[in-house]
Amino acid sequence: MEDAGERAAHSARELARRLGTDAHDVLVVLGTGLSSAAEILAGGAEALPLDTLPFWPAFGAGGHRAHAWSLSAGGRQVLVLGGRCHLYEGLAPAEVAHPVRTGIAAGCTTVILTSAVGAIRADLRAGSVMMVEDHLNLTGHSPLRGPQHVDMVDAYAPALRALALGTPAPAGAVLAARPGVYAQLPGPQLETPAEIRMLRALGADVVGMSMAIEAVAARAAGAAVLGLALVTNPAAGEGAPVDLDGIGPVGRAAAPAVAGVVRHVVGSLP
Repeated sequence: MEDAGERAAHSARELARRLGTDAHDVLVVLGTGLSSAAEILAGGAEALPLDTLPFWPAFGAGGHRAHAWSLSAGGRQVLVLGGRCHLYEGLAPAEVAHPVRTGIAAGCTTVILTSAVGAIRADLRAGSVMMVEDHLNLTGHSPLRGPQHVDMVDAYAPALRALALGTPAPAGAVLAARPGVYAQLPGPQLETPAEIRMLRALGADVVGMSMAIEAVAARAAGAAVLGLALVTNPAAGEGAPVDLDGIGPVGRAAAPAVAGVVRHVVGSLP
């Protein structure tokens, strides 16, 4: 049976064949409600359906598109994924990490992960984007197997955060001035107020159901990671009940700003 790296390489070869290029530099993974940012970035480039790629996991969550775009920006070739899959869809950690591993196998050395999150920190408002400086993987799972002792200090590259924070207005206006810690829980249920109190005590600033598993896989493969957490709602117990129907609209409204951050970062890479 092929291992995770071999499966990713197989998918990357087929992706390159369909896209007509195997020279990608940057991978962008878009979170819930942010798939429209792909169309902004792509500027009319054709979307490639991904659900027929070998080993590709099914994307079953709302607000996620199993499509890829290949585009040129800032002198770099960028591979944009219009969504992701999750542990709560019944997938194994290796399946969740497969799209990121495929992008890296396709040549990407920089990975930009975006995610819709609930805010725990009081200064974070819906529509703002927090730079992720660290994470708490509270899923009980890892995409790694065997003696892969990956150093997770600076798992989210400080240099990439500095580039993102330099994004000019109007995109810069939505950026939280202070980075923070992302907590990943497995879902699919939202957190209880007691769980949010626990997360706050542990040092989490936002909470979601993705990103950490992917970041581990990316760092194990040697890629530099930028995490962008789009706040779509206050966390449980922080006010009114979470409006699940409102998460998608917040993502769509923030898509131009998120696309602006991505474009700035890619164009500023050394």
